[in-house]
Amino acid sequence: MNDRVQLEGPSPLPPLAKMGLGDIWAALGAGWRDFRQKPMMGLFFAHIYVVGGWLIYGSLSILDMGWLAIPITVGFPLIGPFLAVGLYEVSRRLEAGDRDFRRNDIFSVIWRQRLRQLPSMAWVIIVYFLFWSFFAHMLFALFMGPSALMNVTSSYAYLLQPEGLIMLLVGSGFGAVFALVLFCLTVISLPLLLDKEVDFVTAMLKSIAVVKANPKVMLIWGALIASLTFLAMLPALLGLFLVLPVLGHASWHIYRRAFVHEAI
Repeated sequence: MNDRVQLEGPSPLPPLAKMGLGDIWAALGAGWRDFRQKPMMGLFFAHIYVVGGWLIYGSLSILDMGWLAIPITVGFPLIGPFLAVGLYEVSRRLEAGDRDFRRNDIFSVIWRQRLRQLPSMAWVIIVYFLFWSFFAHMLFALFMGPSALMNVTSSYAYLLQPEGLIMLLVGSGFGAVFALVLFCLTVISLPLLLDKEVDFVTAMLKSIAVVKANPKVMLIWGALIASLTFLAMLPALLGLFLVLPVLGHASWHIYRRAFVHEAI
């Protein structure tokens, strides 16, 4: 259905399923299987994320704004779900039994999404990320004062002072809240928009409904995504070459298991 160019009426949405912890492990297993079947697809989309991260951190270093690496590190994973759209399409095709597709087939599907609702969802994620960056900058100014902002080259020393440690603690708390809200809005909304003809507001509301219906499972899934992504970013983002594709594919299977008649 994703090969259509003409938009159709809204797709009927099936009832939500009651999920268990087994769904998480099954989704991870399916994600690993999809990655092994099409490894070059996963590595291609992961490299966009990794190279983008290198460029961001490199630019901060050149501009002597290394202190911004902390909020960027917290906020950078927020845009991960959108970059995984290509992986959702790969998993969708593999699940349908199509294993002969090429990379251009995936690109053409992504390109056609400009006529649907994914661009609107992308703007929600991008604006959210920019707002977090602004908020983190404001927290830095609030706790560290204008002198720290005027002398960013020594900002790492400021972080070791009591005010800096408090800022890191408060910033991490706010960052967790930001990430949780965005997780609730996007946990199944992006694969849903790829798979069905629904508007992005309906997709976000359905995503929130999935979290409300399965709070324990979704919180564990969100914590797992955050933990694995953070650990993968530590070795110069290199771990994302493995973690991002597997989690991207697994997110598709979490979406599939969130609905009664979609269970696999």
